[in-house]
Amino acid sequence: MVAADAYTTIRVRADEDIRFLQIHRPDAGNAIDDRLIAELTHALRACAGSAKVVVLEGLPEVFCAGADFAEIQSRFDGGAQGGQDPEPLYDLWYALASGPFISIAHVRGRANAGGIGFVAACDIVLAEEKATFSLSELLFGLMPACVMPFLIRRMGFAKANYLTLMTQPIPAKLAHEWGLVDAVEENSENLLRKQLLRLRRIGGDGIARYKRYAADLDDSLRSAKPKALQANLEVFSDPENLRKIARYVKTGKFPWEPD
Repeated sequence: MVAADAYTTIRVRADEDIRFLQIHRPDAGNAIDDRLIAELTHALRACAGSAKVVVLEGLPEVFCAGADFAEIQSRFDGGAQGGQDPEPLYDLWYALASGPFISIAHVRGRANAGGIGFVAACDIVLAEEKATFSLSELLFGLMPACVMPFLIRRMGFAKANYLTLMTQPIPAKLAHEWGLVDAVEENSENLLRKQLLRLRRIGGDGIARYKRYAADLDDSLRSAKPKALQANLEVFSDPENLRKIARYVKTGKFPWEPD
């Protein structure tokens, strides 16, 4: 497990009993790699018992772009067989959803693919008007297998299904109408400040007790986990899908574009 003083993919700051966790991989479009998962998992564990609100943020232009295709391409070119273990990422999202704190996703810029998993896992989602939300996986023969339980829980099957099938970005205001986002403002920093002013009044013990109850009341995330992990491994173990990803990383060409 990575040590807090060795974080390279996230930035952490504290404001009394509020923790701000910023995904910070500007050279990789804030994509999800193994180290990011490990560092966020470590940081969230440290928040349990010491923070009553956790704010997850990205960069101004991109919240999170999803899986790090360069990392996948490197493993594929190195002859790795089988997909990457999806369980650590699923467990990270589950920690955001069920941990003894209020989790807030503060979304600016683009949230795509696995980035939507972070969004859907949080208790509260705040977005700037320019933010966009998309699931692009099917373009590469993949599917948002681990994202779906969290997304369905938040916005219902029909809209989650539509986002998956269309693969197109939707703007923040439409995401708000569909229930993926809770509040939208042009100045999302100001929106976040206003929300935190209210949340500071809630006691930490009450938050932890409620989150335990909520997790027991809705068991959908735990029950969906085995199917989600199996489906994820299936699509990320398909050599044809991996070839499509490797080609895209090397040439920038989508699967339907000729060589």
